[in-house]
Amino acid sequence: MNKILLGLMSLCLILLYTSCESHHEKEEEEVTFLVTNPIKMDTSVIKNYVCQIHAIRHIELRALERGYLQNTYVDEGQKINEGQAMFQIMPMLYEAETQKAQAEVDFVEIEYKNTKKLADSSIVSPNELALAKAKLDKAKAELSLTKVHLGFTKISAPFSGIMDRLQVRQGSLLEEGELLTTLSDNSTMWVYFNVPEYEYLEYKANEKKDSLMKVNLLMANNKLFSEVGYVKAIEADFNNETGNIAFRATFPNPNGLLRHGETGNVQMTVPFKNAIIIPQKATFEILEKKYVFVVDKENVVHQREIVVAGELPDLYVVQAGLKEDEKILLEGIRKVRNNDKIAFEYKDPKEVLDTLEVYVE
Repeated sequence: MNKILLGLMSLCLILLYTSCESHHEKEEEEVTFLVTNPIKMDTSVIKNYVCQIHAIRHIELRALERGYLQNTYVDEGQKINEGQAMFQIMPMLYEAETQKAQAEVDFVEIEYKNTKKLADSSIVSPNELALAKAKLDKAKAELSLTKVHLGFTKISAPFSGIMDRLQVRQGSLLEEGELLTTLSDNSTMWVYFNVPEYEYLEYKANEKKDSLMKVNLLMANNKLFSEVGYVKAIEADFNNETGNIAFRATFPNPNGLLRHGETGNVQMTVPFKNAIIIPQKATFEILEKKYVFVVDKENVVHQREIVVAGELPDLYVVQAGLKEDEKILLEGIRKVRNNDKIAFEYKDPKEVLDTLEVYVE
């Protein structure tokens, strides 16, 4: 009796399992996936580039003469005006040399005047007068040289700007060429950022004659800088290691908010003509590479790598790997595997874009 009952239960379980399997297979066969095409249109992408911010003039102030630092007239972080005295190196030695050179000029000048009187009376030859004149010129040149060295003991600002950290203190013995501080003219800032070769070519292709590209600066606090910058220079050569070329944007800095050495992100609007655009949700990522499932004429899906040229809200601009007339899997990419055959419903790409965000020119 128990054996009969056990056999009946086993039979029921087999039938139930078979029924579930059949039902499951039927459900899999009935799954319909959503498929669409890429769409081709003109658009623009706002791209971010990491940047370095430099003052338009940023120089090192160094001692031109050896000596003790006698006075410091400025302080760190101070705004300095052009021509303002900043440092004084002890000038006594150079003052004494200047006085000596001046006395020598006075002495030689008297000799020259006496020689000239004698030459006018034909007592001495013209050659002696010429020799006296050369001696006077030499003394005057030596006086000018000592005055130059004396002038080097007083260091003044070559332009208006903001002073950086003091590298020496009053009373320090300075060697010729020793660094005193740095001075930055922050009235205008040069912002450098690297652009890939593909985007550089797109930029040049869409560049308008006599028109500069506008860019914005996103500062480190994620706020946009109030002033607009313009791309005014591009370096001559590409970096062979990175494939990038450096752009330089110029930003006015009327309030002095930006300082030399800051970092941020340049936001540049990159136009794309006849761009291939697909929804971001149609892609998946493997080892930092992006892929889509392309559906062939036999309704079989094939995994394919794509190269993304730009990113829009919910959309990608595809640089390579996909054509406009190819069908791609829009939804359910996690439910299929490479070379699976699927049933699908086609949705027009314009209808897909209506539910997404896109900027179109």
